[in-house]
Amino acid sequence: MAKGNTEKMWKKAMGVTAFIVFVGFGAVLVSLFRWQIVRGEELSAKALNQSLHSTTLSAMRGTIYDATGTKVLAKSASVWTVVLEPNYFKDDDGKDNEALRRKVSSGLSRILDMDEETIYEKTGENSFFTYLKRRVESDVKDEVTAFLKENDIDNGVRLIDDYKRYYPYGTVASTILGFTGSDGQGLGGLELQYDSELRGTAGRMISAKNALGTDMPFEYEQLIGAENGYDLVLTIDETVQSILEKYLEQGIEQYQIKNGAVAIMMNVNTGGILGLAVKGDYDPNDPFTIYDEEVRKEIDALPEDKQDEAYNNALQKQWRNKAVSDTYYPGSVFKMCVGAMGLEEGVITEESTFTCTGSMPVEGVTGGISCWKHAGHGLENFHDGLCNSCNPFFIHVGELLGAQTFAKYREAFGFTEQTGIDLPGESWSLYHSVEDLGPAELATESFGQNFSITPVQMITACAAVANGGYLMTPHVVDRVVDSEGNIVRKADTSYRRQVVSEETSKTISRILYDNATFGTASGGYVMGYRVCGKTGTSEKVAEFNADTSPDKKMKYIASYCGFAPVEKPQYALLVFFDEPDGDNNGNLTGGNAVAGPIFSAIMEEALPYLGIEAQYTDEEYETLDMVTPSAVGLTLEEAYRQLDELGLSYSVVGDESDSSILVTEQIPQVGENVPKGGKVVLYTNGYSEEDTLVEVPDFTSMDLSNANYAASLAGVQISVSGAGATEGGSASMQSVEPGTMVKKGTVITITFVENINTETFVPLG
Repeated sequence: MAKGNTEKMWKKAMGVTAFIVFVGFGAVLVSLFRWQIVRGEELSAKALNQSLHSTTLSAMRGTIYDATGTKVLAKSASVWTVVLEPNYFKDDDGKDNEALRRKVSSGLSRILDMDEETIYEKTGENSFFTYLKRRVESDVKDEVTAFLKENDIDNGVRLIDDYKRYYPYGTVASTILGFTGSDGQGLGGLELQYDSELRGTAGRMISAKNALGTDMPFEYEQLIGAENGYDLVLTIDETVQSILEKYLEQGIEQYQIKNGAVAIMMNVNTGGILGLAVKGDYDPNDPFTIYDEEVRKEIDALPEDKQDEAYNNALQKQWRNKAVSDTYYPGSVFKMCVGAMGLEEGVITEESTFTCTGSMPVEGVTGGISCWKHAGHGLENFHDGLCNSCNPFFIHVGELLGAQTFAKYREAFGFTEQTGIDLPGESWSLYHSVEDLGPAELATESFGQNFSITPVQMITACAAVANGGYLMTPHVVDRVVDSEGNIVRKADTSYRRQVVSEETSKTISRILYDNATFGTASGGYVMGYRVCGKTGTSEKVAEFNADTSPDKKMKYIASYCGFAPVEKPQYALLVFFDEPDGDNNGNLTGGNAVAGPIFSAIMEEALPYLGIEAQYTDEEYETLDMVTPSAVGLTLEEAYRQLDELGLSYSVVGDESDSSILVTEQIPQVGENVPKGGKVVLYTNGYSEEDTLVEVPDFTSMDLSNANYAASLAGVQISVSGAGATEGGSASMQSVEPGTMVKKGTVITITFVENINTETFVPLG
């Protein structure tokens, strides 16, 4: 019995044991399946991460070139990152080498301008890799290298290649280029728009860790090289860009511009932007510094709790690309488009007539809408109506078109959509829908008021008027290329649609040429270059209505838009000044007087550079300045003879007691312009420098006769520019600021403009 019980118990125990073994092995198998199969990849990755340390290595950001392909506008310069390898600061037995740590901390703190104790703490970390300081320049890198060599330090401190963005031309094209952040990412302009192309692919340095989690020495590292970014070749020409910026700055100072300025030059046949200047601007090498000194002073004068907000607002304003991100009423510049609409639809011809009485009755507007010429233009045909910039005539054209047709062309010219320019932050226009385009809205939009567009939309529409009616896509990047120079992507220069016929385009161009020569846009006239142009003086109505101050006054935007040459247009230019406050006498706020002379000066300098040859009329040729001959090194007798033969007069400053005395200097200098029949001042030895200096007068608002008289009294000469000089015009701009001290005989270029007060105020009822 006992034996049977024992056997039963043994069998039972064996069964339990077998069950336990089965369950146990089953659990193990299930666990193995879970860890090896189900989560195997995840755990392998974690194990790899625990045994490897990965460090990002910067790729070299692509270079940005101007249109010539030779001028570098933005590049990545080599800098270095200083890295510590703390485990090399230990002895063979694993104890800290206190003396070495102190030596390294002391030396690097001086070179890197860092706190010594901070560096000392880092030298004690349990690692073979820790960052100390990023993006140090070459001179600092050389000091670090010399320090390590002098102290026989082979391990523990490393220098890794890195890159820093650099803009060789400073403020030039800053709002186009943008800038990069501390980690190399694009934060504005093309740097942001083309960030993915420019930044390349970062590399990796992968180092192994031991079982304790400590980085292994660099022998166990694997380096995966970075792939450099693509380069950009722009349509922006640095020379053209600099010309635009130079004259915008001159206009801002001369006409006391309160809210910035824009100039855009476009190739009308491709949409390529040769120059896009915005003032004020900033230096992308130091983008977080407020560039405008007056703004900095205003911020510093604020209470401390207000300064941060004001600083951030000022930064956003100086980074903002006004040409792309701001909207404005285009004013009478828009009339070139409305005229093209009317001609294309056949509701008017060049000879269609209208009688301007000085105002136009409009349904919904009490008292109607006035013309800038309150007495009215009388009977005029369309050609004269455009040259007169007659608002009632264009209200009449708008009525003939009707809301539906007007809106159709407004859309076709691109005013209801973004242009697609390859710059960030492009704004949408603001306009009345067809349903809301009642008589008053249609009337005001017909002469460029009461709807808002961007400057880049206006220059794009102007290009369509000029090039045969084809709407292009504006762009600033011509091509994206790799490091071998292979083209990765090219800009699309095909047209989006044809808005008007080539015949309409030619008709409007011819009228705009007459307008720039003897019409209300004569401020933009350029001798020899057959420029077409239209002015605009638009009111900032929304701001005026929102202003509750008792002494509020209307603010204006003065603009000039045109193209050249009339026979085969190639380049269009828009110049735009926001809130001109007038000259020193409070005069000159209209588009013709303010923007016209700047447009003229830009075209006069840019067109020859771009290969457009001057074609002077007989009348223009007669008034051309001469090139001053060289008299330096000649005797007075020889100089007199040479100048007499050229019809130039002369005077002598210094010793003229003997005709054999040598000329040591001359004004104007050789190669500079001098008016025909003008004077060359010859300098010899024996004169005092102070006796040769004279003060430049303020010629503003003078006619040609008075300007010549003032110049004669001051001892300077004038060179005449602009169509208004012989037509009773007034001086609007001068090449040298009033009050400047110059040498006797210096030539001052003065731009004369007719119709100074054209369009300066258009009451809206």
